[in-house]
Amino acid sequence: MKPTNPVFTGLPITIFETMSRLAIAHGAINLGQGFPDVDGPEDVRRMAADALMAGPNQYPPMLGLPELRQAVAASNKRFYGLDVDWQTEVMVTSGATEALADTLMALLEPGDEVILIEPLYDCYLPMVKRAGGIPVRLRVTPPDWRLNIRALEDAFTENTKAILINNPMNPAGKVFAVEELEAIARLCLEHGVYAICDEVYEHLLFDGREHLPLMAIEGMRERTVRIGSAGKTFSLTGWKVGYITAAPNLLEPIAKAHQFVTFTTPPNLQRAVAYGLGKDGNYFTGLRDDMQAKRDRICRGLSALGFGVLPCDGTYFATCDIAPLGIDGDDAEICRLMVEDAGVAAVPVSAFYVADAPTNYIRFCFCKQDAVIDAALERLGAWLANRAVAPVALAGEA
Repeated sequence: MKPTNPVFTGLPITIFETMSRLAIAHGAINLGQGFPDVDGPEDVRRMAADALMAGPNQYPPMLGLPELRQAVAASNKRFYGLDVDWQTEVMVTSGATEALADTLMALLEPGDEVILIEPLYDCYLPMVKRAGGIPVRLRVTPPDWRLNIRALEDAFTENTKAILINNPMNPAGKVFAVEELEAIARLCLEHGVYAICDEVYEHLLFDGREHLPLMAIEGMRERTVRIGSAGKTFSLTGWKVGYITAAPNLLEPIAKAHQFVTFTTPPNLQRAVAYGLGKDGNYFTGLRDDMQAKRDRICRGLSALGFGVLPCDGTYFATCDIAPLGIDGDDAEICRLMVEDAGVAAVPVSAFYVADAPTNYIRFCFCKQDAVIDAALERLGAWLANRAVAPVALAGEA
């Protein structure tokens, strides 16, 4: 029998699925996979239900319902001052992951280099490879996650076609500084490179920070693909509704890829998201403030337990240094211990690197109910306390 495609053959199950399965098997609290444990706004969900019953439920336009594309364009103007033509510069996709796949297939040719910043979301690497691209990995490292501008400059070559950035960044909780974004923009312009911007956490920045799309920086309007997600903005990750904003010369080939991948997205969900994007500012600030409070809650608790909690400027995720705990083993081993013995699932940050990863950091997801966060902290506290007294008890028995 002839071989299957080597990019996907033998590819391991994602770390998120692995930890979620372990959490189920051990009755653990799952702070590994990044999804809220409550559904989003009732009025948005009600809009989807009503639209489903009212119909039509047939194929919507390939680029997306006009009302949602108009809402995306209006959001670009409302939040970032970007003037976007909804008819030629906006497309709806079945989630941000599909948007990434469409974009990479449309823009890359075999041999094109794509700069990826580690730690990276797990789908980036196989998608780039399957599209024929050559990944060029650039690293940011804890605890400060600062982008090395000299290393960034060295990553750009005559073969670079695109840079893919996630801002705010999963799993680091990093929000790229203005000077970092300006350096990326400068190099894209100097080398004629496209920027693919995964900005699904655009409304989840903390401590007064404001999101700056790379597209809004001078010169980047015509060479940036900006990807958003209703799943993250409305805590409805199962809906898989994403959207792309890009100049017409970029959106046109991306749309051609999209038409042969999913073609369309459920029309009732599109109508509901269009309604949601028009909600007043209190919704968006409330979402941010609620998530910031959850961040503070879990970070205070983890710090009190002895974890080395790193700064988190945005997203759903808090990264912790486990070295201060004094537990033998790397991040993957300790995550397995935690889920089996403490009943709490987290994710090893090394899973977000290709090779030579730091092995003393783990990621907790905090987009959970306060009671769930508190229960997880209580379990971790009991587990750590038991580990601390176990050697003493054994010595007494001897």
